[in-house]
Amino acid sequence: MKRVIVLGGYGGFGARLSRRLSSDGWTVFVAGRNGEAARLLASQLPNALPLVADRNEDLSSLLAAHRPDLVIDAAGPFQGSGYHVASACIAHGIHYVDLADARDFVCGIAALDAEARKAGVAVISGGSSVPALSGAVINLLARDMDEVRSVNISISTSNRATAGASVAAAILSYAGKPVRLWSGGRWRSGTGLHMLRRERYRVQGLVPIHRLVALADVPDHEIVPNAVKGKPATLFRAGPEFGFQLMALWLVSWTVKRGWLPSMSLLAKWLLPLQKISAGLGTDRSAMAIELKGMAQGTAIIRRWTLIAENGDGPEIPTIAAQLFARAIAEGGWEPGARHSAGLLSLAQFEPLFGGLSISHDIETGPYVPLYRRIMGPAYEALPGSLRAMHDVVGASGAAGSAMVRRGKSWPARVVGAIMRFPPEGEHDLHVAFEEELGVERWTRDFGGHVFSSKFHRSNRFLVEGFGPMRFFFDLPSDACGLSMVMRKWSVFSIRLPLWLAPRSLATEWAEGDDFCFDVPISLPLIGELVHYRGRLRPL
Repeated sequence: MKRVIVLGGYGGFGARLSRRLSSDGWTVFVAGRNGEAARLLASQLPNALPLVADRNEDLSSLLAAHRPDLVIDAAGPFQGSGYHVASACIAHGIHYVDLADARDFVCGIAALDAEARKAGVAVISGGSSVPALSGAVINLLARDMDEVRSVNISISTSNRATAGASVAAAILSYAGKPVRLWSGGRWRSGTGLHMLRRERYRVQGLVPIHRLVALADVPDHEIVPNAVKGKPATLFRAGPEFGFQLMALWLVSWTVKRGWLPSMSLLAKWLLPLQKISAGLGTDRSAMAIELKGMAQGTAIIRRWTLIAENGDGPEIPTIAAQLFARAIAEGGWEPGARHSAGLLSLAQFEPLFGGLSISHDIETGPYVPLYRRIMGPAYEALPGSLRAMHDVVGASGAAGSAMVRRGKSWPARVVGAIMRFPPEGEHDLHVAFEEELGVERWTRDFGGHVFSSKFHRSNRFLVEGFGPMRFFFDLPSDACGLSMVMRKWSVFSIRLPLWLAPRSLATEWAEGDDFCFDVPISLPLIGELVHYRGRLRPL
């Protein structure tokens, strides 16, 4: 009989994992700082023993005394944590798995690879929903795609699935802080618990779930762009069942973003009591979705995997990967070394364990037609190749080049230009990031560090560009040389205004060899020229 120590073995995820391992025939040491809690759970399980242990202290004597075959760290938090537990396991020749979702911790575990190989033990980090399950799903969805352009992941938990202290600490550790994201062909910065979006989770035969989710920092942000063909833009969002809970955290996160608080971790002791007040409300439904956009045999496609867990079974999901790794280790089927968990398991391996729970999941696949193709129809195919390459935004893409900017000289023009965040006059290196979500494209233009963005969508036959409350509706006359953007109407706060009051602009695009060239003059009645920028780009 194999012996396993589960650190945090009576916690939210640890208790579920202890039960799973006990049912698999392991002798389970339910370990943690609270001896009474460990004894209570151990008394309910076959082949289980309580053990007082603190993951933050030296575990060498404990490991030497009990000689487990495996240690699973389900305690955390792993944000800012070192590898002392894994290192102690290596020193005693013991296999190690953790449920970490901390980006730096999981992605840095390979630093122990040489030591683990020498000791002949497996060290696996991230044996949880991310990156173990997410990696398995991404590999399946991308299996026959020629290029993956974007990967979007989201998780929404049931309000009745009370988070443990380590989960609360993990969430608050990145709230309001910069999160490094790969998008538009380069690394950029997002803000933790910002980038809010309303997500729809749909599985055939079940009532759909609609939840608000926001940017969370996970290992997938680092792993996926470096492991998946096409180096796709990657974004992970998460949220609780009730939107007001997330909105409250979002509002408080601005105190960190503005520098008024060093971290929201200071508020961790209040988060769990507040959550428990509403724990009896809501449903027992949780959900996860992973969507890939990219190219397959020359056609743009979307693949989306959605999972819905009911009857309170959602919190079981983060423990399943660790159970699978434990089984493989028990069977001697895992080679020595230290590595993160992404790509080590297949979705087929999860299936039997899903089958014993109230979990349903399916995959939807369909074609995707980029925005300009939808608007222009057959005329789009007549455009030069470099223009089509630029406007075929599937998920996300980027382009780089240069631009020359001229700014209006009158003081009203300078005021309006500052409000609109137009770039300063002069020659600039230019990067443009194109991101598409739910049929809306965001173009973020970076003129040598001076950034402004706008959103594009379709309204009937028009291309609509939005700057804040303003909407500009364009026709797109085109030929084999290029296209123009001809304004037909405009509105502010959805109120249509006379066209004679509108900004004057006739943007044009054309090709010069492989370069995408553009010319964008913008002026206002009575004020004159606001800005005029022209330049060239190539896709990254």
